[in-house]
Amino acid sequence: MDKAIRIDRHGGPEVMQWLDVGVGAPGPGEARLRHTAVGLNYIDTYQRSGLYPLKLPSGLGSEAAGVIEALGPGVEDLAVGDRVAYAGSAPGAYAQARVMPAARLVKLPRGITDRDAAAVLLKGMTAHYLVRQTWPLKRGDIALVHAAAGGVGSVLVPWARHLGATVIGTAGSDDKVQRALAAGCHHAINYRAKDFVAEVRRLTGGRGVDVVYDAVGKDTFMGSLDCLRPRGLMVSYGNASGKPPPIEPLLLSEKGSLFLTRPTLAHYTASRADLLAAAKALFGVIRAGAVRVEIGQTYRLEDAAQAHRDLEARKTTGTTLLLP
Repeated sequence: MDKAIRIDRHGGPEVMQWLDVGVGAPGPGEARLRHTAVGLNYIDTYQRSGLYPLKLPSGLGSEAAGVIEALGPGVEDLAVGDRVAYAGSAPGAYAQARVMPAARLVKLPRGITDRDAAAVLLKGMTAHYLVRQTWPLKRGDIALVHAAAGGVGSVLVPWARHLGATVIGTAGSDDKVQRALAAGCHHAINYRAKDFVAEVRRLTGGRGVDVVYDAVGKDTFMGSLDCLRPRGLMVSYGNASGKPPPIEPLLLSEKGSLFLTRPTLAHYTASRADLLAAAKALFGVIRAGAVRVEIGQTYRLEDAAQAHRDLEARKTTGTTLLLP
């Protein structure tokens, strides 16, 4: 009998249970895979806590890599034994094995390991839509990246620099500031020790930045608006410190006719064509050496509750893997 993490109520990490589960045969258009590595992402904590409510009981986790064990009827572009990964799927990746819609699986190319894929696919495809679609960065742009030493930040920062942008990062400790600089930030600010708005204005000669990528939420949201140049874009894509405060639309006008968006990966990879294009772009910058996959820490899958505690306490750096 295979095992998986399940929850039957929302709450803290203590609601996560390590249970026996049955994994059936794949149906039409499906594949059963044996997980080799599972990615940990902040959205997992939002779903566990109820910030993003799930239909209960439920699994957790939306990113993993593994090997296909069986295929259902009608699957033509995958084969038993293929190494594959997925990201942004329905919760349930915290499991030793799983049946998945084959259309959501990405075949891993040579040179991309299972652990690399599980560590980077969701974060990397998120970085892809942020820097290539939500605000297509170009040479000469200035971007402010909050949580620059975090999971998405560790991919977004070098990718943005690779595209020719000047990257200003923030982080919550001096150690993470150094990690942000090592990831590729031209400048990095400890936003807990310094006024990041004043620092950004100083670094840009009072101009402000073209775009802010904000995964922190409540603690940085309002200040981020003050870092933008007129007609700049505020991209709020996470809530690590809590949900941002509600604002009046008129405020965007008063601060310089600003733009505000709240994107999600699901809408940028809804079609298989978009999914494959995003994964191809990500694997391309990794294989070119522009983006490096750095796994900060690993936990046993059955210890996922401790991984959640450490993530929410800001004790982790970079990407985290859960190993079945």
